[in-house]
Amino acid sequence: MLSQHDTLGEATEKLSTRPKKSDSSVIMTASALRAQMPWRRSCQRMSYQCFHTTHRTDSKEHVKVLVLGGGSGGITMGARMKRKVGAENVAIVEPSEMHYYQPIWTLVGAGAKSVESSGRPTSSVIPSGVKWVKSRVMEVNPDTNSVRTDCGKEISYEYLIVALGLQLHYEKIKGLPEGFEHPKIGSNYSVKTVQKTWKALQDFKEGNAIFTFPNTPVKCAGAPQKIMYLSDAFLRKTGKRSNANIIYNTSLPVLFGIKKYADSLWEIVKSRDLNINLRQNLIEVRADKQEAVFENLDKPGETKVFEYEMLHVTPPMGPPDVLKGSPLANEAGWLNLNKETLQHNVYPNVFGIGDCTSLPTAKTAAAVAAQSSVLDRTITRIMKKNKPDKKYDGYTSCPLVTSYNTVILAEFDYNGQPLETFPLDQSKERRTMYYMKADVMPHLYWHGLLKGLWGGPGPYRTIMHLGMK
Repeated sequence: MLSQHDTLGEATEKLSTRPKKSDSSVIMTASALRAQMPWRRSCQRMSYQCFHTTHRTDSKEHVKVLVLGGGSGGITMGARMKRKVGAENVAIVEPSEMHYYQPIWTLVGAGAKSVESSGRPTSSVIPSGVKWVKSRVMEVNPDTNSVRTDCGKEISYEYLIVALGLQLHYEKIKGLPEGFEHPKIGSNYSVKTVQKTWKALQDFKEGNAIFTFPNTPVKCAGAPQKIMYLSDAFLRKTGKRSNANIIYNTSLPVLFGIKKYADSLWEIVKSRDLNINLRQNLIEVRADKQEAVFENLDKPGETKVFEYEMLHVTPPMGPPDVLKGSPLANEAGWLNLNKETLQHNVYPNVFGIGDCTSLPTAKTAAAVAAQSSVLDRTITRIMKKNKPDKKYDGYTSCPLVTSYNTVILAEFDYNGQPLETFPLDQSKERRTMYYMKADVMPHLYWHGLLKGLWGGPGPYRTIMHLGMK
């Protein structure tokens, strides 16, 4: 019998030793455990430690809708599916204890936000009543409608939503990740290294400040240059700018992929004396010597060594290992989806959202929001044996932070055409857009997107443009 005097560990032991009709210890709903814990209000944020066990098991489970991944796409679809089929029929597989709002890390790396403000316990964002499988996905078998996790659990499903995100590959740059143990180097793409960016910026004295963009798809393709603009602003504010040579070495042939916004960014680059080197890919970091080696992609094999006083690394990225080579992946390893319906091109009961997909649009949280509303509709139609009737247009957004109080809000579609929400020229730097990025969007993320209530600005865009866009 559980008592209000039991510690959390004692409660876990009592629950785990109770007779079970079936081995469902890896999957337990939040509401079920809370009902057994009379002191649940005092430890509500910690109680998810009781919802799973860590021992291996070969038992099987079945769920109507299985969501792989507890990032932005997985959580929002978990919330939407809960409303559609009931919480008891939905499970989310996610190993991480913490959930992070990663877009804010740009500001964390520049000292404008704290890293603590970016994260919340995963237990607090899993939709109430939805089963949390705290494990890592090891294998997906769409031919048998089943998934195997690293604790030996096999879960079968009727419908599968893949939201596994992407992988960071610092190790593909020689000298990393061990190079992060040295000062002067950071990366806004990992919670482990984002504060190192801020430390490197604060400690800057004189020399090159270098910012990189890899030769792979990345999430939030504007972030590698956002930190450059913020670093420029910080060095000006602290009187160090005259001692700094700011360099942006990008593997891309352009500064930004959408010409309207690229034109504005080039004006900023010129006015602030920032050095842009195109088609330069970081291949090695010699952190002990404060040297970075870049390859000229237009002349393979030709390299150049840069000394640095500060180095911000955007790592190579790729699809999750569990997808690569699986029946669900395309030749490049990404989830093989219909770009309009977000339904798998081979397996009709499999769907996807977010960074792990083959969708030819920028990988951002804004894209996830727009995709979620389309995917919700697609799954509803499929469950009713109807054909999908709503199409995703590739909408994505990148708030290009250009200083500590200005943003260029880039919004565009599959065709690279601007798809702007507000009835004004969003290629201009605006203070209002900065505050939206820094303060409004995080609130919208935690209380809108993750609750399955925010499906992007499409309806508001129509209203603001009087139905003409």
